[in-house]
Amino acid sequence: MRIRTALVAPAATALVLLPAATGASAAVAAPAASSPAAVAVCREGAVRVTAAPGATAHVVRISVTNKGGAACSVDRIPTVTFGDLDGAAQPVPPVSSAPYRLPAGGSAYAAVRTFDPAAGESRTVAYLTVAGDPSHVGTRFDAASVGPSRTVRVWEPVTTSWQPTAAKADAALTSATR
Repeated sequence: MRIRTALVAPAATALVLLPAATGASAAVAAPAASSPAAVAVCREGAVRVTAAPGATAHVVRISVTNKGGAACSVDRIPTVTFGDLDGAAQPVPPVSSAPYRLPAGGSAYAAVRTFDPAAGESRTVAYLTVAGDPSHVGTRFDAASVGPSRTVRVWEPVTTSWQPTAAKADAALTSATR
């Protein structure tokens, strides 16, 4: 499994030095601006993370929701790890870490492909862990809650960046993994 490089950086440095993505809807969730008005990283307890089976085999839909009363940011790349395996799902298309703004009550969505169907080998795990930001511990989801089996097949896992809708996350994954 490929390993994503470390994304943890002091919040102030991450907000000032990392570039913002373009094209996301500001009304729902968007990359945080790299200005003094940028919002702080969401506290882990201020966000709810969910994971559910995706539209096809080996795909998991994930979301992060800001439960707080003020905007905050998560990393634009969800952190998805698999059981006790090293590494995390790689972003597709490849992007660098940057803050992603979640307004109060706002949500963002991503799609994760856990297994490349063209792979000749795989590993299996009993759970995966999803975090909105690499500074968070994350929420653990048993395999049965994210797919039809008691295990999750893993090989070359990839994830989309956070998207403003689940449909856009699905489309981004489809486009990136053709």
